[in-house]
Parts: sequence; C-alpha cells; structure tokens
Amino acid sequence: MPRRHMHVTDAAEAPLRAALHDLRGHLEIPDHFPPTAQAEAESAARAPRIPAADGAVVTEHTLEDATDLPLFTIDPPGALDLDQAMYLSRRRGWGPPTARTGGGFRVYYAIADVASFVTPGGALDAEAHHRVTTLYFPDERIPLHPPDLSEGAASLLPDQDRPAVLWQLDLDADAALTGISVRRALVRSRARLDYAGVQRVLDDETAEEPLALLREIGRLREEREAARGAISLHVPEQEIVERHGRYTLEYRAPLPAYGWNAQISLLTGMAAAELMLASGTGILRTLPPPGSHLGSSGEGPPPRDGSVARLRRTAQALGIDWPHHTSYAALLRTLDPRRDTDAAFLQECTTLLRGAGYTVFDGTPPDASAAQHAALAAPYAHATAPLRRLVDRYTSELCLAASAGAAPAEWVRGALAALPHEMETGTQRANRVERACVDLVEAALLRDRVGETFEALVVETQEDDPTRGTVQLHDPAVLGPVEAAPDGPALPLGQRLRVRLAAADPGREPVRFIPV
Repeated sequence: MPRRHMHVTDAAEAPLRAALHDLRGHLEIPDHFPPTAQAEAESAARAPRIPAADGAVVTEHTLEDATDLPLFTIDPPGALDLDQAMYLSRRRGWGPPTARTGGGFRVYYAIADVASFVTPGGALDAEAHHRVTTLYFPDERIPLHPPDLSEGAASLLPDQDRPAVLWQLDLDADAALTGISVRRALVRSRARLDYAGVQRVLDDETAEEPLALLREIGRLREEREAARGAISLHVPEQEIVERHGRYTLEYRAPLPAYGWNAQISLLTGMAAAELMLASGTGILRTLPPPGSHLGSSGEGPPPRDGSVARLRRTAQALGIDWPHHTSYAALLRTLDPRRDTDAAFLQECTTLLRGAGYTVFDGTPPDASAAQHAALAAPYAHATAPLRRLVDRYTSELCLAASAGAAPAEWVRGALAALPHEMETGTQRANRVERACVDLVEAALLRDRVGETFEALVVETQEDDPTRGTVQLHDPAVLGPVEAAPDGPALPLGQRLRVRLAAADPGREPVRFIPV
C-alpha cells in the first residue's frame, strides 16, 4: 500500500529532532538490536549460508554465477538498503514492436536474498518477526534488519557480488506476462541510479537500451493497469521546511520514472502470486472489494465502506471536482501531484487502502475472488522488499520452490499460519507511527497560529457524539479534529464551518479546532 512520504529538510531538522526522538520513546520504538541478534548479523555478513532445496550446503563459490548480467538499481539518493536490481532487454530474436503485433521483453529482477543471512529460529529471525517492517519517521528510519545486513552484506550495492533471488520474466509486445522462472544466483549490480538522474537521461533520449526500456515497459504496464480498472496512487513526498521562523509544508511530486520503476515491482508481485497459486502453497496480499461504489461507471475497486463520503467531502473542501459519474480510479488519473491541493488529496487517499490483509493457503488455493487485491484488480503478493518487510523473505522461498517444482522448506511452511497476524500487527504499528508523525508535523506547521480562524469543511462526525468530528482546511491543507460545546448544535456534516485553532504544540498537543 502506498504510504505518506515525509521528510525533514536540514534547515527544519534541529527544532523537530527532539520531538521526534520523544515520539519514538513514547511509541516504544526499539533504538538498537539485541546483542545476540546483532552478533548473528555480523557473523552472517561474513559468511552467508545459502539455503538449498536438497539440503546441501551452498556457498557463494558454488552458487550459479549471474554476475555477467549488467544489473542496475533505482532508489532515492543516498539509499543503502537496496532490495532490487534489474536488467531489461528485448527478447532474443524479436525486433522492436510494430503496430503492437510483434516484439517482446525480458525482465531480470534480482531481489536481496535475506534467507541467506537469517537463520530460521535464531535470535535475528526472532527480532525480525518482532519488528515485522522497517519504520519510517521524517528524520530517520528504524530498520527491520541490522545495518550490517540491510545496508551492507545483503544489500544489492554496486560492484559487489551478492546472493540474490533472480527472477526472469518474459513479456509479450503489450507487456503481458508470458513466462516466469525464479532461481538463486550470484549477482553484481553495475550502477546505483536515482530517480532524478534516470528521468533526466530518459527525457533527453541519452539512456542506453536497458534503461530506456524502463519507460517503454512501464508505460505498457500502466496501460494494462488502467484497462483492468486498477487504482494507481502516486503519493507525493511531503517536505517540512522552515522559513522565516515558521514551518511550511511543500510537496514533491513523484517523477514518471518512479511509477515505471514501481511497475516492475508490481509485475514481480503479480508473477509471485501466479506461481504460488499454481503450486497450491503461498501467501497473498489481498484486499476484498467493499460493498459500496465510488462512481456509477463501475470502473475499478472502490475504497472501504464508510470512507467514500468522507473522501468526497475532502475533495470538496480542497476544491477538487469529482463528478458523481466518475469512478475513484478514473479520478486519480486526472490528478496532478504537482498541485498542492491534489497532492494533499492524494495523501488522504492512502488511508483508503488499509483494509488489505494476507491470505495464506497450503493445499487448496483460494477462489478467484478471495485471491484478488481489489486495488490492483489482480492477485498479488509482497515479494520485492525483503530487507524492509518480513513476509517478502517467505514469498521468495515459496516462489523458488514453486519454480523448481519442489515442496517448500519446513521452516517456511511452518511459519505461514502466523504470518498474517504478525504482518497485521506490524502494519498497525507502522500506521500508528505515520499518524503520530502527521499529528506532530501539523502541530509544527500551525504552532504559531493558535487563536487564528480558518475556513474549513466538516468531513466527518462521530456517530455517538455529533458535536465532535473532523474538518479539512483548504489552506494550509490540514485535517484535524473539531469539538463543539457538549450542549451545542451538531456539527454540519458536509458543510463549511469557520473554526478557531485551539491547540497546536508539537510533541505535546496535536492540532485541535473549535467552531467559531
């Protein structure tokens, strides 16, 4: 699920650092790894133990050598936890597509082989099951695995030989998936690229073919996504900037290259789901379609029940035109994250996909409807971020077994039943972190404006107390709680309301409004 991306600039970092540090303590976020887990990580970094289906001992010296593939990574500048590397080509013997009747592509996608560094049942494994995901704060991240692995020996850093789970995905001329294979291999990334640099060489037509194909394949996959009626949510990054003694919030729209890169990851997740469903054992990321619809066109899955009307009111408050005949998926494709109001709306859209869960099966695959991720309009699995998400390590092992026609290892099969609950717990923790960070940042934005009045729209009221609810401001685009006097009139749901900022103290009291 897309998440909010919040970042504190260097200029704004110092005043907020103490509040964010206190927040981590309040949320009981771990600030170090247990000594036994750290020791295991350091040992594994020196000598990884690569799992083998037949129980034999595999080392980097006997692992299949795929270091001839000129893989490259695309990540934010400075990132060191590199989960994925790719190489794109036209299929041998196939020319460039003409009138979409010929041609095809081959995608090599290397995924960090975390299972080669984490011993099942060990202290490091236990800590990963406790943490579940990497947690992101505006000023730093709390990793799932120790940096010795996540930013070192297991990361697909350039010019380093690394064990990896290597996917080979064959596509036809329209970028439809036609072939899947997965194997373990030793790989070597040749280049660490960032989104701005990739976009620049794609725009000026100086990219060599492996990178130039990212745009071609990405656009074709986006076309297929739109044809399925899937939801494409490009969430802008929020940057907290200090100017003239006040904090402001700026939005950084994702570059097209970000979306094309994401399409390769989504393609791999769909391929993983296909492999596991065919084998009869797996774990899918699923989202059932709710019972209500966002638009009469019927295109695409609507978000969860109860949130439709609120989202429409948020759009109204931000001045976004959402005709009733327009579906949610279609609306998203009209938004421009470079506009502040559209960017703010896209931030709120991230909350609508939080009904997703995990579906485990072993022996009998779920039926088609139960296997779907409604937002993607297809079966899907988390498979491409094992350095940052626990379940992906297990997906890799299940897909390796399925591709080889073998049974999954017992340590994998034995962990499946508990994974959905573990992942749900970790996701809830990540959601709490995100909400607390949003509260803190909004309080920082408005800390010097307590007592001022604002035009707002009431987007939600509490069923048991209609004098309490939520308002959306237009400028700044802040969403916050509003509370009228207990004996006062009910808040006018869906209508504009003038409110006064009653509180905004970062780290102490979140934003709170009262009706004027």
